[in-house]
Amino acid sequence: MNLPASLQRLASNRSPVRSHAGVLFTVVIVAWGVNWPVSKALLLHVSPWWSAALRSVVGMATLFVICALTRRLVLPRRGDLPVILSVGLLHMTVFSLLVALSLQYVSAGRSAVLAYTTPLWVMPAARVWLGEALTPRRVLGLACGLLGLTVMFNPLAFDWRDRQAVFGNALVLAAAFAWAVAIVHARAHRWVNGPFELSPWQLLLASGVMCALALVVDGAPHISGWRGFSGLLAYGGVIGGGIAYWLAGVVTRRLPAGVTSLGLLGVPVVGTLASALFLHESLGWDVWLALALIVGGIALGTATGTATSCRTDTTA
Repeated sequence: MNLPASLQRLASNRSPVRSHAGVLFTVVIVAWGVNWPVSKALLLHVSPWWSAALRSVVGMATLFVICALTRRLVLPRRGDLPVILSVGLLHMTVFSLLVALSLQYVSAGRSAVLAYTTPLWVMPAARVWLGEALTPRRVLGLACGLLGLTVMFNPLAFDWRDRQAVFGNALVLAAAFAWAVAIVHARAHRWVNGPFELSPWQLLLASGVMCALALVVDGAPHISGWRGFSGLLAYGGVIGGGIAYWLAGVVTRRLPAGVTSLGLLGVPVVGTLASALFLHESLGWDVWLALALIVGGIALGTATGTATSCRTDTTA
């Protein structure tokens, strides 16, 4: 298959992507950040079960097309089946479903902050399962991030009597734990094909599981406001899903791993700002202070490269 001229330029060594990786990375961060209020808005049109499932289906289709056009569509090898299962089920299924369910009770900005605590849980998990050292810098980063969580859940700013709020926040934190386990397993895995080449197959698995669950729980999808739903789904599945993931794969081959790991900390920042802008969410001082502490803690803990493997599965 002959590539379109634009894709041939991207594939060549003279591609402008090499000299504009920073711009593309900014596009990825903004796309994933805006995905949070988009995911919240989708719940006005369809149930959270179908919201997660349909976004996964559209993202999967987009990635299959991109992989085919860029000649990176490969059949998965037996050696990669464990990571297809772990990332496909823990990150792309459990994480996506828990976040979608949590957005019924939690603001998109707050969810974005809590979901991106994942690298904090990767640090101790990598120490236990992979034998990675917890250096003083990483311990300080972990402590800073945990302090941010304490600020977010302090009794002065959080109503512990609101059971729905407690449940929703617990769902997001559980999602972050699931993602962390997937990251640790992906780091330990001996890859046959690359993470990007496996991503459409992981999404295929996730899409099948989530569609089956949605059918069991909700029956056939009931969609209201097709025009608004179509636009939000197109963004969440195509732009914030397949295209952003492809560009992230391009960027991580052009920029140092440490730069991409730290740059991804911009996603919850953009998500919080976009939620306030588009959904008019009122974000208290606790969210902003917690955001600063959590992002700062992750930056401290990952500056030496601890979380570089987060780029193996960073779809938002």
